[in-house]
Amino acid sequence: MEIHLIRHTAVDNPENLCYGFAEMPLRKDYSEDFKSLNLDNDFELVISSPAQRCCLLAKHFKLHYSTDERIREMNFGNWELKKWTEIPEEEINPWYKDFVNVKASGGENLLEMQARVLSFWNELVIKKDIEKVLIIAHAGVIRLILRSVLQFPLENMFSIRIDYGKKVIIQVKDGIFSVVNVNI
Repeated sequence: MEIHLIRHTAVDNPENLCYGFAEMPLRKDYSEDFKSLNLDNDFELVISSPAQRCCLLAKHFKLHYSTDERIREMNFGNWELKKWTEIPEEEINPWYKDFVNVKASGGENLLEMQARVLSFWNELVIKKDIEKVLIIAHAGVIRLILRSVLQFPLENMFSIRIDYGKKVIIQVKDGIFSVVNVNI
């Protein structure tokens, strides 16, 4: 199975708001961004995060797709759509020190996000008779999948850059995973 994971294109966030679960619009000229995407058209299965910033990509390319809540970005709870600089220091500083275990109030921590993403991933990779899959998601989701494949420490996941509108390709054959490309 060949799995293409693509991050949605750039968002319109001039105020540097915290967002994950919250809807954040794509840049106003997102259709121009779509023109530069390196996207095949022969996927047997296409699954998108339900976030509009992901679904718009599938709709633009007229892909038959389904959505899965498990591949949403991190839930920042009460921090959603607040400026990062306006989140109280007594809340954000513990998260900066330990984003794996600490969660935003009303949100989830990285371990919880990892559990839901890996539930999706583990279900996907055992599917039989599917050769080519497209997953339209977010940087955090893609990093967690790469972390699962490459088995690096969770606290190092932000060491991998996942660009807007770029793909990661992973091949799965006989239970062996190969990362073929990153940011193409």
